[in-house]
Amino acid sequence: MKLDNIVIVLDHPDESRNIGAACRAMANNDISELRIVGNKNDYDIEHIHVLAIHAGAIFDKAKFYDSIKEATADCTVCAGTTRRSGKKRGKLLLPEEFADQMSRVTEEGAKIAVVFGNERTGLTDDQLEQCTAGITIPSSNNFGSLNLSHAVQIICYHLFRKKLSEREGGYKGVTPVSLERIDQTVQRVTDDMQEIGFFKMPGREDMENFWRSILSRSAVTESEAQYLEKIFSKIAGLSKKKKNVLE
Repeated sequence: MKLDNIVIVLDHPDESRNIGAACRAMANNDISELRIVGNKNDYDIEHIHVLAIHAGAIFDKAKFYDSIKEATADCTVCAGTTRRSGKKRGKLLLPEEFADQMSRVTEEGAKIAVVFGNERTGLTDDQLEQCTAGITIPSSNNFGSLNLSHAVQIICYHLFRKKLSEREGGYKGVTPVSLERIDQTVQRVTDDMQEIGFFKMPGREDMENFWRSILSRSAVTESEAQYLEKIFSKIAGLSKKKKNVLE
């Protein structure tokens, strides 16, 4: 996924501050090319920069067009975003599905445009007809409308995550240890508890079950498991040292 080949198109956005917030959302995800269908003089540049924070340069370099067709003429794919399905709206992809399909296209050097409609109306059927694909972001039936910048953030984030997943070795997130590894930690912890005399009466099996349940539900990582083992090993060592001093 080449993020430099992603183009964000805003079709007649109403609110200047939403443009600024959209710029910030783009910058969060390493996407920098913005095109706007509309007149630059209709917007308050100061308000845009206030919401863009340090991403104001994205707006400063933005290009303005008279139609979606003109704004996406150099793109291979033009995907319109909508939350409404319909006969004229064709097959709508989820953001992650779109990211998966577009990765190869951008790698081959083609530009991909994602079009967002006006805050009040979204993209009309006529506007979607100027697009070659559709994307939908599922949302609540009770309150389905997304803020423009939030929609931009969601789409850009999925494209960015696709880029991360393609790096050598993939994206290194947090990986919980297996139950087998948890059992090793439980064994070491309860061994140390045994050594300091915690189990004066029968009850080790219950304690082992307790630790196994807690650790598995906590989705502990390898480093966390090792740290827990070190804590109890240290406790056992200090207890032994204190006992030797007293003797």
